[in-house]
Amino acid sequence: MTGWRSSPVRRGTWRSEVDLGLDGRVALVTGASRGIGRAIATALAAEGARVAVAARSAGGVASVAEAIGGRGYVFDSANLEQVDPLVDAVEAELGPIDVYVANTGGPPRHDDPLAIPASEWEAAHRALVVSPMLVLARLVPGMRERGFGRVLAVSSSSAREPLPGLQLSNANRPGLLAAMKLLARENAAHGVTFNAVLPGRIGTDRLAEGHGGIEAAEAAAREEVPAGRLGTPEEVAAAAVFLCSQAAGYVTGQSLLVDGGLTRSW
Repeated sequence: MTGWRSSPVRRGTWRSEVDLGLDGRVALVTGASRGIGRAIATALAAEGARVAVAARSAGGVASVAEAIGGRGYVFDSANLEQVDPLVDAVEAELGPIDVYVANTGGPPRHDDPLAIPASEWEAAHRALVVSPMLVLARLVPGMRERGFGRVLAVSSSSAREPLPGLQLSNANRPGLLAAMKLLARENAAHGVTFNAVLPGRIGTDRLAEGHGGIEAAEAAAREEVPAGRLGTPEEVAAAAVFLCSQAAGYVTGQSLLVDGGLTRSW
């Protein structure tokens, strides 16, 4: 998009230089208490959106909501009974939801992909597939009626290339993207778009935990990621906010890798 720039995201800031059409829009971001979800909520708020910050941690939700001028909601994506109360509360307090960012913390890692308990398979499916689809069942009719809606899944590069240790993610994340691809085709003429960002190695607490510390993760990235470093949550947020913008109205049914060139498939 000609003329669109942001401030250097490695400093953790956000500033667009054109109107992205998000001022006054109501945005719901789940999993927003830290990491990528927090960065996206912060970037949307900086563009003037009225942001509903949702996550399991009451303390984390309150902290982020206060920092960005949003409103906090306690919500566990794995608890399907919380979907309707969340949507009801957000729309009663902020208004109809225009932007939905489906983000969750990743499911547990397992070195042996055949030794995962059934309970963890079920929990991962609820959080990564069923919960977002139930939210969409509530939101999409209103978006279609108003002629505007932006749906963004924060997925993973594992949806494109399966990753060792992340079998629950490998199996479930592509399912949500396939479901959203159909919705993208069915709703494109109504001004409602469905897209995804697929982060690779991003400097978050979860990545650090999986590598035995952030220093180890950074060292591995220098050797293995073509960009020679970890990505930042703000870099994912920059891509996410564009896909949620008025300017991206002709982009739908797409999955955008944000991985420094690590994924080998096109």
